[in-house]
Amino acid sequence: MRSKLFFCLLPILIASCTKEVQTKDSLLEHLPPSPALVIKITNLTNFKSELKNNALLKNVGGFSNLKTISDKIKGLEFLSTNNTSVLSLYEVGKNNYDYVWIAKKEANLFNVDSVANKSVETLTYEQASITKYTLDGLEVFSLQKDNNILLSSSMMLLENIVRAKNATVVDPTLKKLYGASSAGKSATFFINPSGNISLLGLHEKTNKTQPFSSWISLDFTANSDEVNLNGVAMAPDSTKNFVSLFKGTSPLVNKTPAYAPMNAQALISYTFDDYQVFAKNQNSYLDRVKATDSLFNTIEEVGIIYLNNEKLVLLKSFGTEGLYEYLDSRKTASQEYQGSEIIELQENNLVENGFTPLVQNFKSNFCTILENSFIFSEGKEALQTLISSHKSSSTFDKDQGYITAKASLASESSMLLVSKASGIDFFAENELDPDLAEDIKRNDIDDQVFASQLVMDNGFGHFNILASKIEKNQEKNAVSPLFTLELNTDLATDPQFVKNHRTKQQEIVVQDQNNVLYLISNDGKVLWTKELTGRIQGNIQQVDIYKNGKLQLAFCTNNQFLILDRNGDEVPPFQIDFEGGNLNPLAVFDYDGSRNYRFVVTQGPNVYMYNNQAKIVNGFTFKKAPSNILGAPKHFRVGNKDYLVFKQDNNTLRILHRVGSDRIKVEEKIDFSNNEVFLYKNKFSMTNKTGVLHQIDTNGKLTATNFNLNPDHGFYATSNTLVFMDDNILSIKGRKVELELGVYTKPKIFYIYDKIYVSVTDIQNQKIYLYDSQTEPIPNFPVFGSSLIDLADMDNDKKLELVAKDQDNSLIVYKLN
Repeated sequence: MRSKLFFCLLPILIASCTKEVQTKDSLLEHLPPSPALVIKITNLTNFKSELKNNALLKNVGGFSNLKTISDKIKGLEFLSTNNTSVLSLYEVGKNNYDYVWIAKKEANLFNVDSVANKSVETLTYEQASITKYTLDGLEVFSLQKDNNILLSSSMMLLENIVRAKNATVVDPTLKKLYGASSAGKSATFFINPSGNISLLGLHEKTNKTQPFSSWISLDFTANSDEVNLNGVAMAPDSTKNFVSLFKGTSPLVNKTPAYAPMNAQALISYTFDDYQVFAKNQNSYLDRVKATDSLFNTIEEVGIIYLNNEKLVLLKSFGTEGLYEYLDSRKTASQEYQGSEIIELQENNLVENGFTPLVQNFKSNFCTILENSFIFSEGKEALQTLISSHKSSSTFDKDQGYITAKASLASESSMLLVSKASGIDFFAENELDPDLAEDIKRNDIDDQVFASQLVMDNGFGHFNILASKIEKNQEKNAVSPLFTLELNTDLATDPQFVKNHRTKQQEIVVQDQNNVLYLISNDGKVLWTKELTGRIQGNIQQVDIYKNGKLQLAFCTNNQFLILDRNGDEVPPFQIDFEGGNLNPLAVFDYDGSRNYRFVVTQGPNVYMYNNQAKIVNGFTFKKAPSNILGAPKHFRVGNKDYLVFKQDNNTLRILHRVGSDRIKVEEKIDFSNNEVFLYKNKFSMTNKTGVLHQIDTNGKLTATNFNLNPDHGFYATSNTLVFMDDNILSIKGRKVELELGVYTKPKIFYIYDKIYVSVTDIQNQKIYLYDSQTEPIPNFPVFGSSLIDLADMDNDKKLELVAKDQDNSLIVYKLN
């Protein structure tokens, strides 16, 4: 039963046993020997985000066997580093664990300035200086050794490190796995299952003699809906591990899901392409000498189906004749059920004797044959349910949870477990410490599927563990939340999509109140963060300044003009400071699509135009306006002519040539509203504060249309679509719709896949509305949200995604099906 438990609960228990950490170089030799768990963290920021934003991990953080560990590790929440670090857990008493954390020394690595209730004292042990921090009652000990910093919840563990004069001898298997771990994941877990009964939450009665494997290495990945641990399980020849049962065999496609009823709680499938090899491994594992029984020579899969807290065992064969004749000669009774024969056997230990330890504590009282598979049960009713489900094609492989799990798994497995929440409850009750089992039952995990998979390959196993929110079959026109992501503090800007030039898909950028800029993947993971000196003004622009297809992010903060590359690093020399700040949003002009950009930064009346080399364009003569510039300048192309449009706070509109001289002189003063200038029907269109639409054609003729709008109205236009938002009245191409009373954002128009979408958000009632160009609401709107939206086909599947602010400190992404 240990294999079932390890498969099913490791993603929950290990992934939730820590909340903070990091790693890069091999730091293992500086740690005490015999760790229970090692976590190598290559990206602390991403790891924190993945842990923080996964719904399942948030639920299980308080589980009984992890609570003490989680509480102690809270002392590491003040860590900040871009370097690799290692966290190791050590059992220092029954069910009691302490940690040691290590990283290369750097400034501000452990910053506790924000802790009001703290004390710091220096202790001495064998001439070594150890700093003791008491943070709101929680003790953290710090030791500098060579060029490393070690933190621990235990003074004793640091004393052990001080006493050790030589480097720790690291288990060669662990050292090998550590060196081969992926640098592209935020963290990698290393665990030796042998002896970790309390850490894994196993019941004390659980067999401790034969561990699942030796060291296991698992790369950690999580988003809001899924936790995935992917790596290898080692099985050295010198040890008797469970995975050694499958050495020398090749995995096959698992057929058990096609026989298990859809309402099964869980299933486990074991496959091997050569029974004789398996039988030899079995003898070695069980430390016995037994002649191989030819009765099972044709068996290539052993499946265990959990149904209504009972077990059925499936033996799939590529030749049924020999085993059928054996069973038929030993039956005591027989009956037909829906066209299938159910036989009662006089020998009820046949399966357990033949396939222990895969099958244990099972009485094979009844059997039926479906196609080329033998299915055994303890009670006749369970077989009848299975036969009925098989006849009606209501089988587990059609269950939405299984379909969700299968999408992340390999097609062939040496071992496969898939479990619903009810299966986890069943395993927990039978295999786990009672307190932990009760924790699991109390948590609502009904929308989760759990899966584990092992694929044997040349003496080691590719190991994959998954806990995922079950994807629902989406009805047409459905709008469903894809993920939410919580930031470290409140949002300061509206989230927007930006293109990943490598994948051609969309990602998300947003800035928080601490001026930290986030790049977020389309599955809800923080790819990087970067602290800026000020607030980003307006939208972030994407440019290709090297003309090689690689995109950069260009924007102004309050006091800087910056361009960042794909990794969040500044692109030199585009880090230009402006004394006094108060910059407008950046304007980017690409006159003829040649990527010879003109970056226009405006500050008060001053106008700075830069080229691709961050040099001032001297040929542009409009370097200072008579009064302050309002907002970002705009570039429009009509026919083969370019028009640069600047609003000034003296109510003057300037329409210029590329060189900065006036192309059209606008004599009339316009008391500009807080809306942009748009090109509508080839006319430069803007509104004033009394709701008058002013339009200027390319000959300089001005027309005015009074729409009697409120001063805080919203206005947006494309070449042929005009949209107003006035109080709670939305007007699209002259058609009006009355919305609920509220406080509305400006409207925004999107043109995607030859269809116009108009969005507006009621920030008072936190509702996002979406309409088409005929003022017809998009089905299943409004949805929850509290900011202007961005809309795009994020993953190029011809279905749109919407991103907006959720709560003050989180964003939400919806999928439109």
